[in-house]
Amino acid sequence: MFKLPLIAAFLSALAGSVNAHGYVQEIVSGSTKYTGYLPYQDPYYNPVPQRIVRKVPGNGPVTDLSLIDVQCNGYSEGGVVGSAPAAIYATVAAGSSLALNWTTWPDSHMGPMITYMARAPSDITKWNPGTSAVWFKVAQTGKTADGKWAATDLLTASKSIYTFTIPAKLKAGQYIVRHEIIALHSAYTYPGAQVYPSCIQVQVTGSGTALPTSFVSFPGAYTASTPGIVFDAYQNTGAYPIPGPAVWTG
Repeated sequence: MFKLPLIAAFLSALAGSVNAHGYVQEIVSGSTKYTGYLPYQDPYYNPVPQRIVRKVPGNGPVTDLSLIDVQCNGYSEGGVVGSAPAAIYATVAAGSSLALNWTTWPDSHMGPMITYMARAPSDITKWNPGTSAVWFKVAQTGKTADGKWAATDLLTASKSIYTFTIPAKLKAGQYIVRHEIIALHSAYTYPGAQVYPSCIQVQVTGSGTALPTSFVSFPGAYTASTPGIVFDAYQNTGAYPIPGPAVWTG
């Protein structure tokens, strides 16, 4: 009889063999490594491993921007409505960097990589933002002046690792880091853009006192009329307007 770890390994290999999409599989903070939520392995273990990343149903996209799935992932059409809090969180210092290791990303799925944060008003392992406007953008990379895309060219060059910095003056507390790739290979119409969000739970430390004053919601931040959501990446060789608000730096 197959043991669960063997079954999980088989399913993981099978998922990787399909020319699909991806998710964040590891997070590195300083010398500490955290395994991300692994949708083709974790559900088959007993007990289920404790992660700092909220559950994702698989490596597929969210295309309906009106769904709660666009916040931290989900598959409402298949009965998985949104995500749920993870069991634990990472401790990170304001001003430090987080390195997010993606699974192998298809070179045809060009697009931006964007990172938001939301401050938890209570225990982050029990808090869901719902549709409240609590999110502020802390990092973004789209298309360089010489035509290189964040989610393909730059991610490949960095060996599938995306790095961003927690704002140095951010007030200490518990936060959700919402990180996403928006794939634009089918974004010439709506629905077409493919959103791949991951939500990571962190405890930010430090002596900072700054908090943003402007926020967006998910769903809500992106609609069919948001610049950068409908975008023909093959025909439009000019600059790309990254969706969402301006980056908050503190």
